[in-house]
Amino acid sequence: MSNTSKKHWKERLHEIIYEAETPEGKLFDVVLLITIIASVILVMLESVSSIDAKFHNILNVSEWVITILFTIEYVLRVVTVKKPLKYVFSFYGIIDFLSTIPKYISLLVGGVHALAALRALRLLRVFRILKLGRYLGASNNLVNAIKASRAKISVFLFAVIIIAIILGTIMYLVEGEEHGFTDIPRSVYWCIVTLTTVGFGDIAPQTPVGQFIASLIMILGYGIIAVPTGIVSAEYSAQNKNKPSTSSKTCNNCLAENHLKNAQFCHNCGHKLND
Repeated sequence: MSNTSKKHWKERLHEIIYEAETPEGKLFDVVLLITIIASVILVMLESVSSIDAKFHNILNVSEWVITILFTIEYVLRVVTVKKPLKYVFSFYGIIDFLSTIPKYISLLVGGVHALAALRALRLLRVFRILKLGRYLGASNNLVNAIKASRAKISVFLFAVIIIAIILGTIMYLVEGEEHGFTDIPRSVYWCIVTLTTVGFGDIAPQTPVGQFIASLIMILGYGIIAVPTGIVSAEYSAQNKNKPSTSSKTCNNCLAENHLKNAQFCHNCGHKLND
């Protein structure tokens, strides 16, 4: 096989596996999606003892078939990119690897195969299959918004921790050990649980003053929950302004995504994109 034909073979396979613009790419992604769902269902069924007792062999063989298919897919993903390590250590590369090895490890360590449920993370590829690239871009905007908000959120969380420590200490002094507030750390734990409106109910104030303070903490909790949401929402709106539409094209050199619709070259490394 000549270098030209080998190059064409790799580029064609890369287009099918990594992109969703062609009929073959869409078919590949749909089959992959169905296989992932089937695999997750198999792992869940295998954890039910009554079902596993009756259909253990069928479930085990089916799981091995899917594992082998995922192994082949993983190898093809590695060989069709110019920088294999870039894919291997990428987010999807790590997820693909972790979703493949549990069954093999289960040959040495029992029970580990249940970690195959990590394959559910591979369902994130549904964005490409259903041509929801703009929503995938929106998820990137959300990540960027959270990064841009991290300073404000850090200050906010630091303030919440200080409030929890102060109010927890006050509740320790008001309620005392006889009502379950045995020490300051336990009282701070109660304050955090109450402030976040979780309310496990394992500790509860008994005195009128303690109940009054608890009521204020609960009301304060509703206001506190809304603050980080507002911060991230404001940053998200800023990130989302004038955002151009993107395609599902993936650079086979650096695996960069979210290229513009009519882009011919990678925005990250400048490598020519597949047509």
